[in-house]
Amino acid sequence: MPTYPAAALTAQGLRVGDLSAVSFEVSPGQILALSGPSGSGKSRLLRALADLDPHEGTVRLDQMQQSSTPGHVWRQAVMMVPADSQWWADTVGEHFPAGAADDLDALGFGPEVMGWQVGRLSSGEKQRLALLRAIAHQPRALLLDEPTANLDPDTTAIVETWLTGLARRHSWPVLWVAHDPAQIKRVADTHLRIASKALAAVPCN
Repeated sequence: MPTYPAAALTAQGLRVGDLSAVSFEVSPGQILALSGPSGSGKSRLLRALADLDPHEGTVRLDQMQQSSTPGHVWRQAVMMVPADSQWWADTVGEHFPAGAADDLDALGFGPEVMGWQVGRLSSGEKQRLALLRAIAHQPRALLLDEPTANLDPDTTAIVETWLTGLARRHSWPVLWVAHDPAQIKRVADTHLRIASKALAAVPCN
């Protein structure tokens, strides 16, 4: 995986949907947890940061400005993993660069998974493989929409450890949508909650 300069993900005056203009920064290697009631706009905020939904305001990754960067280039750098991952080819390996992935064993897979039919995957397998797929595309920042929602507690713990370790090691800024206060306490450095169409800082512990 290539080495990039550590970069902060910064939003200034960001307005999407009903969310008021908000500003925040996720530092290199920092995990910012985002919570809020269902329908409050968490996923839309992530999609705006990924330049997938119309929005106002400025988003930057270090010196790279979203508005002046081609969409596919921005989304390669600021990689979003949605709650429901999309799969468009028949086999798992067709979704990965060069048809293979690193860290398969870390999330409980062997190399044979690259030949599996997507239609045979469980929701939990899809969720773990979507994370591996995102990492395989060598991002510089991660936007994670409830990345452990379909996993059992033991697998959740494995994924949390793996993701937090990667974020620290590669100095990725990470925005992690979560509902579980215990998970937020385990993984997050900072916590913002959507309330009354704005973001409010919440202690992590």
